[in-house]
Amino acid sequence: MYTLKSTCLAIMATTLFPLLTQAHPFHPESFLAGRGPHQQLPRRTIAGISVIDTPIVRAAQQFARDNADDGLYGHVMRSWIFGAAMLSHNATLRNLIDEEVHAVAALLHDLGLDQRLNSPIVSADKRFEVDGAIAARNFIRAHRDGRRWDEVRVQRVWDAIALHAELKIAPFKEIDVATVSRSVRLDFSEPEEGITQEEHDRVLREFPNVNPKERVKQGMSWLCRLKPDSTYDNWVQGYGERLVEGYSPKGHRIVDGVLGPE
Repeated sequence: MYTLKSTCLAIMATTLFPLLTQAHPFHPESFLAGRGPHQQLPRRTIAGISVIDTPIVRAAQQFARDNADDGLYGHVMRSWIFGAAMLSHNATLRNLIDEEVHAVAALLHDLGLDQRLNSPIVSADKRFEVDGAIAARNFIRAHRDGRRWDEVRVQRVWDAIALHAELKIAPFKEIDVATVSRSVRLDFSEPEEGITQEEHDRVLREFPNVNPKERVKQGMSWLCRLKPDSTYDNWVQGYGERLVEGYSPKGHRIVDGVLGPE
């Protein structure tokens, strides 16, 4: 007889989250805490991929469009759609995922990279992922349908956005959080997780990925210049050291506080 635990273990034994099977305690029951029954929700097709189509997802897409330049908007759309394509090839995983949480988090995961002057989203001191997570939470709570979300769902979105680039943490979180992180990474790879080359090409035709390396370099350099304290001791630091003249984490790192300056 198949059990929830055996089903989830079977998923994790595939290529989706290989890190979860490597010397890490796996508790699938925690993935489903606070979740209601999987419901049949309206859908639409974008670039040939079936995606969830609820009012809050539509509003999240518009919110992303309103608060991102063309390059960033293309990235979050591809992340969402590639994630939906991944789910379409894994019915068991799809039945475990809260697709509204996945869609909202994927669409809003880079709100903290809004480079407009006096952005209402970007703080002076917080990591960009935290800025984005806070903005997404505020968006949900302000939306008519989002006001009916329980705190578990809101927290899943917050965590998924805050941890989407933490590749040594996100895969070990709840399955919604881990799946958003994987969806984002699908925009930086060739087709994986069952996505066909044809599906991949259709998404890129609708949302072209123009100069992705330059876009990442520009965005990370901007962060390192704007609020360097938010980049020390995390993955953005490497971009500052490599690309930004005068940038130095020395004296600002945890090790400097514990052991003193070099």
